[in-house]
Order: sequence, then C-alpha cells, then structure tokens
Amino acid sequence: MPQGFVYVKDYIPSIAVELRYYGENNFVGTVIDGYEKPRCILSESATLALKKVQDELQPFGLGLKIYDAYRPKRAVNHFVRWAKNRKDTKMKAQYYPTIAKSSLFKSGYIASKSGHSRGSTIDLTLISLDETHPDINMGTAWDTFSRKSWVNSQAITISQHTYRMLLQTVMKKQGFKPYKREWWHFTLKNEPFRNQYFDFVVR
Repeated sequence: MPQGFVYVKDYIPSIAVELRYYGENNFVGTVIDGYEKPRCILSESATLALKKVQDELQPFGLGLKIYDAYRPKRAVNHFVRWAKNRKDTKMKAQYYPTIAKSSLFKSGYIASKSGHSRGSTIDLTLISLDETHPDINMGTAWDTFSRKSWVNSQAITISQHTYRMLLQTVMKKQGFKPYKREWWHFTLKNEPFRNQYFDFVVR
C-alpha cells in the first residue's frame, strides 16, 4: 500500500467488516475487480477519525459495520462496463428495483470516478453489539439505489430515521461529510489525498 494507508482492523479491532464487493452480494452480482481479499483499507487519517466514532458508540451497545472503504480505480471501471451492458439486470430486484439501470449514472448512484479511490470515503452502518440481533434496520439495505435511501427520506419509520440521524451525527462530529442520497456514505472532510485516485489491489 502507498504510505498513508492502513488496514482498518489494525487500528479498530472491534469494528465489523463485510466487504460486499469481495463477494457476489452486490448490485453487480459478482466479485469486483481489485478485491482479492476481504480487507478494509483507508487512509490513516480517516481510520483515526473512524476509531473515535466507534469509541463513542460502544458504551451505548452500538458499533459500526463497514461495507466498503478504499476502492481501486479498476473496480470503478468494472462498474462502468457493467452499466453499459443493459441486459445484465440479475440484481435489479434487490438493489435497484424502482430505477432503470440506464439511469444509475444520471441519478448519481454510480460515477465514473469515485471518492472511494482517494481512500477516505467509506460505506457503513450501525450494528448492535448484542450478537443475537446485530443488524439495525436503517430503512433500506446498503447500496439500495432508491429515493428511500436518501438520508432524509420520509418513506421510513421514526425508528429508522432516528438511527440514520444518530449515524449522521456521530460521523459529522468526527469530521465526515455525508452524501444526501446514500445514508451509508461518508467522506472525511480533510481527506489527505483529495486529488489522487489510487488503483492498488485490496489484498
């Protein structure tokens, strides 16, 4: 890895990681280019800020689960190739049920350049530390391309909205900027590689 990048688990052992692009449970439906191991990588600056979020949540019986962090440019290129193949819609019912595949770029759900490739953008959710019921209902699943995934959607319950606001609050407190169309997506405001897009493999 380039200098300035770290494995998140080395700094935050208690954080949960489920890198969806390393498996088939994602909007493409296959392992994405550049993900050779399920290891979560971020800039050291973003990781240190994220540790403060985890530390703040734990006394309340809550924690974080990461779905994606640093993303190689070749993975983004994989998304672009997939988007051009209009016939491949095998994951539509699960990930983009209400929007045409042809509209995913125009609607801002997929981009030809991703902030994830700069190393300080992260997709995550809240979980309960009660191992019998770890998942918290946030209103939609991660990477659901829908207006219901927008941070301030009115199509969710009070409980779901409360958890979204909690996640927004603790992440903003530690210097992360949210993305209004994806409740799970945050970028460190003072990211160290603001104008660099990396392509080293996740391994």
